This record gives sequence, structure tokens and C-alpha cells, in this order.
Amino acid sequence: MKTLFTLIACLLVCGVSFAQKFNKLSGKVVDEKGLGLPFAVVRILNSPDTTVVKSGAANVNGEFIFEDLKQGNYQMQVSMIGYKIKKTAVFNLNADVKIPDILMETDAKQLKDVSIQGRKPYIEHQMDKTVLNVENSIVSSGSTALEVLEKAPGVQIDRQSEQIKLNNKSGVTIMIDGKTNFLSGADVTTLLSNMSSDQIATIELITNPSSKYDASGNAGIINIKLKRNKAFGTNGTVSFNGGQGIMPDSPKDLGRAGVNLNLNHRNGKWNIFGNGALARKASFNNTFLTRTTFANGLASDFTQNFDRKNKGVGFQGKLGADYYASEQTVFGVMVDANTVNTDLVNFSNTSIKEVQSNVTSNNSVLQDAFSKSPANNLTANFNVKHDFDKAGKNITFDVDYSNFNNKKNEEFNARYLNQTGQQTNTTLLRNTTDANIDIFAAKTDLTIPINKTMKFETGLKSSYVVTNNDFLSEQFITGVWQNDLNKSNNFVYKENINAAYLNFGKEWKVLQIQVGLRAEHTHSNGNSVTTNKEVDRNYLSLFPTAFLNHKLNENNNIRYSYSRRVDRPNYQQLNPFAFYMDPYAIDQGNPYLKPQFTDNYEIGYSHKEFSLSINYANTKDLITQISQQDEVTRIVSVIRQNLGRAQNYSANLYFPIKITKWWNMQNNASLYYNKFTDANIEGAAYSASKLAYNFNTSQTFILPKSFTVEISFWYESPKVSGVEQTTIPQYALNAGIQKSMLNKKLKLRLNMDDILLTNYWKGALDYQNVNLRVTNRYTSRRANFSVSYGFGNQNVKSARYRNTATDDIKGRAGG
Repeated sequence: MKTLFTLIACLLVCGVSFAQKFNKLSGKVVDEKGLGLPFAVVRILNSPDTTVVKSGAANVNGEFIFEDLKQGNYQMQVSMIGYKIKKTAVFNLNADVKIPDILMETDAKQLKDVSIQGRKPYIEHQMDKTVLNVENSIVSSGSTALEVLEKAPGVQIDRQSEQIKLNNKSGVTIMIDGKTNFLSGADVTTLLSNMSSDQIATIELITNPSSKYDASGNAGIINIKLKRNKAFGTNGTVSFNGGQGIMPDSPKDLGRAGVNLNLNHRNGKWNIFGNGALARKASFNNTFLTRTTFANGLASDFTQNFDRKNKGVGFQGKLGADYYASEQTVFGVMVDANTVNTDLVNFSNTSIKEVQSNVTSNNSVLQDAFSKSPANNLTANFNVKHDFDKAGKNITFDVDYSNFNNKKNEEFNARYLNQTGQQTNTTLLRNTTDANIDIFAAKTDLTIPINKTMKFETGLKSSYVVTNNDFLSEQFITGVWQNDLNKSNNFVYKENINAAYLNFGKEWKVLQIQVGLRAEHTHSNGNSVTTNKEVDRNYLSLFPTAFLNHKLNENNNIRYSYSRRVDRPNYQQLNPFAFYMDPYAIDQGNPYLKPQFTDNYEIGYSHKEFSLSINYANTKDLITQISQQDEVTRIVSVIRQNLGRAQNYSANLYFPIKITKWWNMQNNASLYYNKFTDANIEGAAYSASKLAYNFNTSQTFILPKSFTVEISFWYESPKVSGVEQTTIPQYALNAGIQKSMLNKKLKLRLNMDDILLTNYWKGALDYQNVNLRVTNRYTSRRANFSVSYGFGNQNVKSARYRNTATDDIKGRAGG
């Protein structure tokens, strides 16, 4: 640590100017308001032949300095996108000179051309990732971040297990502005359900990350970049969205509304930015389930129906600042916070048909359940970036602290009825959960270009996590709430991960290679204080990566890549105590879960915007959800276990088609084969496999008078995932229209999701003594309206994006 602070201190004194033996020319480029124009291109021309003597770019304040200039006559030429080219009068340089400010004039025609030509397609394929330009999409407006992801190529939202999958693989790392979010499972989907698409600029899908990224997440990374404005002075965007779910046999209140504000202030050496969003949502979910049991001559048929009404209000905010101490050194601080308060009303109706000794009876259980779930997160980041030179040699340092606090208060009131409808018994339960997570992390990254074609990267990282999960379960007996000692528990989990990586890249005329190695040492300790169960693990893991890009010609490339990844169990999956769902279903953690490791291989071909990739992933000890059925008590326990092996083969095709100047198509199709095997799951061998496919298409129509129409359609075939099978195809048709006004600063958007009401899930579990059939419907059809207004100059460089030190350990909290 002492060495690290010494290094930072050295960086702060870099950039000291030295006296030069030739003449020096300095000045400043300004816009029509007199503000410095950053990164303008400045050229020194010899007079009278106008040959270029020197050229460079102004700094962030619009200032420039040229040294070692000989005496003579010169002329200056300054250029900047969106401004007219400016030439100064000829002047004589015979001493150090600071010339008057150079005033640039806006080129309205050029800005108009840039605006027309610069519209990005919704989906862009780059060498190492796929980018979704959400802010350009009409059908994404008024939606939530989760709904936008559901339409993304290769992304599936598993509504049953509340998992986000990429190329049909679970274990995706979710980042927001380069920072991984701590929550997992249902809490991740809750967070993304409260995030409006109006806050999002782009979404990056990274299927095969390099060694520079944390090794967690076997399916890759999804990075959601929030909007960041781009101007000096003060500017921003304000937007409002509203929507209404339109579903049969559902509550009337399925409305949502949200307001978003993005602000940016840039002046001199300071850039201050912030955004805030307030959203209200309401949704409905219906699950229909059937299963059978048989023990001691008693055969039972269960039919269960669950209606869940969910309402919530969420707030998200971020405030940050960058200070440009010099052309080489930038300091940054950032604080972001979010809070979500969710109320859930759950009514379930369980019918039980029992047959014993040829005698049939019918009983039922009616349960009303209520829960309140406030969740809060606060994350603070301090960042330093120093550029040693203009060749790209730089070092960054981050230190982070994050705190998550999730509370849940639940009540369950169950009434037992006999076949005549008479009440025979009642149970009244309540659970209180208080989960607190503290995360400390620090990292440093060093980039060293050896020359123009070779680059070396290295870095260190350390993180420390402490989670404390206190669960109290009580039952109302004889007029008094009594602690249920068999269910209440206090679970404390501590984890320390230390990592180091090396990356080397080399470019030739037609070849690019990058090889890397990451080492991570993990020490974890899970302690169930109540039951005195402790699991301690200490292990070192290596994660090699290799990438090769072969440029066949200007328009054709072939890419090869390999990476090894890890998924560690999230903190709640390791928690051994059981969560009550209804009298016949519980959800239980497993402190003995092991991490899963995946080897990913990919070959990709691209021709202009067309791309084709073939992938293979081999996962050992897959963390999956298993249902255990006790034939005597007839209770189903949902637990997490390691499945021996999972294999995924996939082919992914992307092909845009420009039909006319006003009609464009973006098309994606995937074909994949999954195979899951285990030598001994629930007492017997297990094997399941299936060939599946999906595709989506988005069509954009540019109409007169600034109208734009988008129509999209996606389709997902039946598939298998672990022990779970999807038995029907899922698909949806979406459409939207946009009107731009006030020089495109004001945008009105109207769209509808799942017009045909076809996006629902049916599945089955068939293994050992488990035979479940499930149908799940949710608020998939929704009409949305949004209006947004942007103010200020949107054509100047924005505040920088940056990763933070907590990248690998977010995504493992909650449950």
C-alpha cells in the first residue's frame, strides 16, 4: 500500500514544463460564447507555401502550446466538427508569443449533415462486443431496462428463475456504467424493472471478456451505459414516461410512470454530472402449477394457482465530478444511490385430490400473503487517471465502498378447508429478513504501449465483503407470536478476493492478437451462527484468455477467442436456512455450493455489418435450481446444487438489410444446443439435451415531417435449462412511433409491447419423483408514452466513463 501511495504521489507532479531553446507559440480556441473549445485540431502552416510545420489538438480548456518553432512567418488553421474552418492572418514569430483567442463560428450546414448521417443503427457489432443504441430506439421508449434486454439479440429473461441469460447461458455479469451491480436473481430483475429506458444511452453485450475484466460471469458481461450529456456550460435532458398494462383477468391498476433528469456542467477544469429518476410501477403475475405425489398408499394430485400483485416506487440518483488537474492527470469522485420500496400481495389457492384405498377426497388451502421489501444501496468511488504521454501509456487507480441493505417483512395467513368447504385449521406466520452487505475494494490498472503495434496491460485488485443476514420466523400460537427456532437463523459470510492480470497485444498488417492471464485467490467463510455450521474455502484459480483477429481485406474479418470464467455462488444461495413460500413449498440455500468454471470458445466472421459467430461453452459444477419432493410430507423444497456438466453449442447470425432510404431492417438469429449431465442427482443419473433457436427483427421506417415508425418481432423456441424444460414457444410483436420537434430537441414517443399477448411461459420438471407442470403469465402487454426534451449543446466531449474496483463482486447479493 505504501508503494501504491508513493506511485500516486509521483504521478501528481508529472507534467512540469521546462524552458525551451526555441520560440514558443500559445493561445486558446473559443466558441461564439467565449468558452474554450476542447480538442480542436490546430495546425501551424509555413508562409507562403502553407506546408504544415506542426499540428496538434487543444486541451480540455481549448488551450494549445507549440514549442521549438524557428523564427519565420506562419499562419494558423483551426478545425472542429460543427464549426467553420478558421485561418488566421500571417504573422512573424521572432520570440515567445501568446496570440489572441481564436474565435470559431458554428457551421449550421455541417451540423445538419452530421445530424442526418450520424444516426446510429439500433444494433452495432464491434470486434469485441455488440452495442444496442437504446436512445435511438422508439420501441424501447417508455420501457424498463429489463424489457429492453428482453428484446436484445442473444438475451433471454427467465421469468421462472429470475435469471438473465446471454446466448442461453446463465451467469451474466450486469454492469451499470462499468460498475457491476451487487444484486442477483429476483433483486436484479427488480432493479432493472425500476430503471427506465429513458435513462439508457447504450447497452453493451460482451460474450467473451479479456483478462482485464474480472473473471466472474461465465456467460459474459452486459454493460448498461446511462445517458451522459456532452457540453460546456450547463445542459441536460428531462423526460417523462407513462404506461398501462393491458391484460385479461388482471387488476385494473397496472400503470407505471416515471420522470428522469440528466444534467451536465462543464467549465474550465471541472466537469460535474448527475442524473436522477423517480419511477412508480405496478404489475401482475399469475402462476398455475400441477404435480403429483405417492407414498404409503396415498396418491395426491396438487393444483395450485398463485396471483401476485406487485406495486413499487423506486428512486435512482448519481452525482459525480471530474477535475482535470493537468493535461495528464484527472481526479474523479462519484456517488450513486438507489432505493426501491415494493409491496406484494399474493393469493394462492391449492386444491389437493387424495386417493387412498379407492377412497377419494378433495381438500384445499387458501393463503393470503403480504410483503414489504425496502432495499437501499449506496456506492462511492474515488478515481485517479494519469496519462504519461500521448502514445497511450497511462495508469488508473480506484477505491470503492458499497453498502446494501435489504429488508423484507412477510405475513402468511393460511386456511385449510375440507371437501365440504368447511374450515378445519388456520396458520398465521410472519417472517422478518434484514440483510446488510458491506463491500470494500481497490484496484489499479497500468497500460504500456511498447510501440505503435504492441501494448502491455497489467493490474492488481483486492476486495473484501461482509454480509450479515438475520432471518426471524414466528408463528402465532395461542394468541402469542412465538419464534420458530427451526427456521430462524443468522448467517454471516466473509470473502476476500485478490487478483492480478497480464495482457499483451500485438498488431500486424492483417493480424491482431491479444493473450492474457488472470489469477484470483479466494478465501471465503460462511457461518450459520444459529446452527453453528461453518464452511471455509481457500483456493487459487487461473483464467487464461486469447484473441486473434484476421483481417482478410477491408470488409472481411475472422475472429477467434478463448476465455476461462468463474461463477461463485451468490451470498443468499449459500445461506442454509429455508424461506417459507406456502404450506407445501419452501426455498432453501446450500452452504456447500461450489463455484462453477466455464471454458468459452468462439469463432466469428464479419463482412461489413454482417456477422456470424460459432460458440462452444463447457461448464463444470453448474449452479442450478433443483426441486426436491418429500412424498410423505408432500412438501417441495427448491434448493441450489452443483450439476456435473453443462455444454452449450451455438451459432449466431446478424444481418442488417437496407431496403430503401427510408426502410431499414436489423435481423438476428441464433441456433443452439444445450446438454446437461450429472452422475448422481437426487440419487440417480441425469441427462437432458435439446436443440433450440431464436430470432428477432426490427424494422425502422423514416417518414416525412420528422415521423419515425419501428416494428419489432422476436421468437424463442422451446428449450431445456438444467432440469427445467420450456414446453411452448415464446414470441412477441412490438410497435412504436416517434415525432421529433423543435430541431429534434423535443421527442414524443408512443409504443406497445406484446400486441398479440403471446409472451408467456410454460414449463415442466421431470426427474426422479418430481413431475411439475407450470404456466406463468405476467404483464407483458403494455402501452407506453414518453416525452423527452434535450437542452444545451450536445456536440462537445462528455464526462468520461470508467470502471470501478467492485466489478467482480456485484451481482452476488440479494436472493
